[in-house]
Amino acid sequence: MKFDYDIIVIGSGPGGEGAAMKSVKEKKRTAIADEFSMIGGSCTHRGTIPSKALRHASQILYENGNIRDSSFQTLLKDAERVIHKQYELRKSFYDRNLVDIIDGKAEFISENKLKIKMTHGGEEEFSAEKFIVAVGSRPYHPTNIDFTHPRILDSDTLLELKDNPRSITIYGAGVLGCEYASIFRGLKIKVNLINTRDKLLSFLDDEIIDALSYHLRENGVLIRHNEEYSKVEADDTGVNLHLKSNKIIRSDYILWAEGRTGNSQNIGLEKLGIKINQRGSILVNENFQTEKKNIYSVGDVVGFPSLASAAYDQGRFAASHAVTGECEAHLINFIPTGIYTIPEISSVGLTERELTEQKIPYEVGHSFFKHLARAQITGRTVGMLKILFHRETLEILGIHCFGNEASEIIHIGQAIMAQPKPNNSLMYFINTTFNYPTMAEAYRVAALNGINRVKMFK
Repeated sequence: MKFDYDIIVIGSGPGGEGAAMKSVKEKKRTAIADEFSMIGGSCTHRGTIPSKALRHASQILYENGNIRDSSFQTLLKDAERVIHKQYELRKSFYDRNLVDIIDGKAEFISENKLKIKMTHGGEEEFSAEKFIVAVGSRPYHPTNIDFTHPRILDSDTLLELKDNPRSITIYGAGVLGCEYASIFRGLKIKVNLINTRDKLLSFLDDEIIDALSYHLRENGVLIRHNEEYSKVEADDTGVNLHLKSNKIIRSDYILWAEGRTGNSQNIGLEKLGIKINQRGSILVNENFQTEKKNIYSVGDVVGFPSLASAAYDQGRFAASHAVTGECEAHLINFIPTGIYTIPEISSVGLTERELTEQKIPYEVGHSFFKHLARAQITGRTVGMLKILFHRETLEILGIHCFGNEASEIIHIGQAIMAQPKPNNSLMYFINTTFNYPTMAEAYRVAALNGINRVKMFK
């Protein structure tokens, strides 16, 4: 049977881009379909890029003392410029590699054929030997909350806000909630951060959690732990968040940041027998194949780890398997976490809590940024780098960083952790010459601090 394409990718976010680029590099006739005509998916237009651009602008304004001359609308305009540049760049990848772009909403009518409702009108059918579904996710909406009200926002509609709020309540203190709490406090907007759990970002190392909580509160964020909503009431002037503890939180707007849902509905997967869980995540095997082995799925729509960086790799791996029948690589065991609060956070590997539970003998090496010359020069002295290592073998077990450039310098430690024994060792940082002054020098300082702790007991 002759198909229109060898591979059709559905969705143009990081997962879709990785899949399409790998497919076309393998000489396969490749097309990418997306109902949103602007290439880049939610990552570029609604998620990662906008929020990080907003965060950077907020930090600069706050540090330079220019808050009175700025507003949330100013930040949105700055973000729009970055988004447009990213769109043009991503679009050029498809043009240069001769990947056909199909603008429209795709729906499976069989395991080898799509019906696409074209953006500019009409319907067309396209066939392919294999498909890679990378349709991403959207903010989770409880059914008892009216998200059509202009004062009830999610991470998508927030970017369309035409007002400059004086106060905002953020419901959900996950990564997104904490990042936006930092952004709004950078603009001196009153922030209520409602956490349904007993601590912030519990997957992080406890010392990092404590540091984040301290600095959010120090910057004026009001954090309420162990709270759940009972109802949300909005009017023309603001929103009342009613909590089960009988508290009522009043603010100009509410940002709902309590999880996401996979965009797996209404694309014809169910009628093909492809399994989807209650949060809309498509179930796949280790090669990213669904129940129909010619249909793959990657990125946020398959759930964990729901990271743009991981989605791109998943797309490449799925395309590799679709082309060769073998998955040339898999996601690494320790994927770095980057959280763009102010200050930012990044970590890789195990936490002290996990090492303690596993009864692994470990020691800690610290480097506080306030002692680093580079941090003193830039004035960004808040933060630390923390290395966890095995007391006997000196193997690096985890690295946790809080402060300026945390998400950048984490990759130095990640590279060493990925080395086979005995190259994964604290001694690498002790015996390596780092540029001076740099933030990366924190590794040497932390390693020396850690080895001194070990020597105290010998």
